[in-house]
Amino acid sequence: MGMGSDAWHSSPAARAVFDETDSVLGVPLSRLILEGPADELVRSHNAQPAILCVSIAMLRAAEERLGTAMPRPAFTAGHSVGEYAALVAAGSLSLSEGLRLVRARGELMQAACEATPSGMAALIGLTLEAARQACEGTGAQVANVNSAEQIVLGGPNDSLERAIANAKEAGARRAIPLEVAGAFHTEVMRPAQEAMADVLAAAVLNTASVPIVANTTALPIESAEEVRAELGSQLCGCVYWQQSVELMAAGGVDRFIEFGPGKVLTGLAKRIAPDAAALAIADLDAVSALA
Repeated sequence: MGMGSDAWHSSPAARAVFDETDSVLGVPLSRLILEGPADELVRSHNAQPAILCVSIAMLRAAEERLGTAMPRPAFTAGHSVGEYAALVAAGSLSLSEGLRLVRARGELMQAACEATPSGMAALIGLTLEAARQACEGTGAQVANVNSAEQIVLGGPNDSLERAIANAKEAGARRAIPLEVAGAFHTEVMRPAQEAMADVLAAAVLNTASVPIVANTTALPIESAEEVRAELGSQLCGCVYWQQSVELMAAGGVDRFIEFGPGKVLTGLAKRIAPDAAALAIADLDAVSALA
């Protein structure tokens, strides 16, 4: 709540993004973003377009303020729903098309969460291979590889409990329950992924102007059909964020810039690629650091 409020008040380019969001969705989402209530904003069908809206609003505000001094990316990437913002930034999706897709994605994911009570937990101090072994035979899955020290599991509640117990036996220092509606990026989302395939089939996608590092493979993609395939598999597929950042760093990236609410990805980038700089642009005050 209150995300992007300074940009909304001070940047015409950012406010245009908020206005377009309201127009495309046919609801005053910008008011919900700026004023709440928080319990309504966090529902998936609102939270996902809100994250996209604020992320692109901050990007457009930076472009507006810096003009030709705005850094040009070598890659774009985003974690989970953030991948849609990366696609908009790379020109593979228009903002309006991205908003329509994430609204449908959020609605379908919320329905899948309600159909199967499930959750997610972050394991601290366990390797990826050990985390996978902890999930074997439980019905839980590795959902996010956020860093070498943080692997997120997800699954139906009883499955997740068994996997967490296995992980602790294997040496995980902590298992932190996450406040999420359900087990994203696992088979719990299969009904959502199947329904989303029809939505994506009709989506207008373009060749990206810069490579996007795909969540499910940690490899660069550019063509419209590569993007369509990635978004089609993303809901049930693991987010390989550590590997994505490593690929970009190996490709010569020495500065990571996060646009949107929060600084989580900036913190992860600093741990994964400690020799690179990382900067979060969550408000207009941070934009000056880009020049």
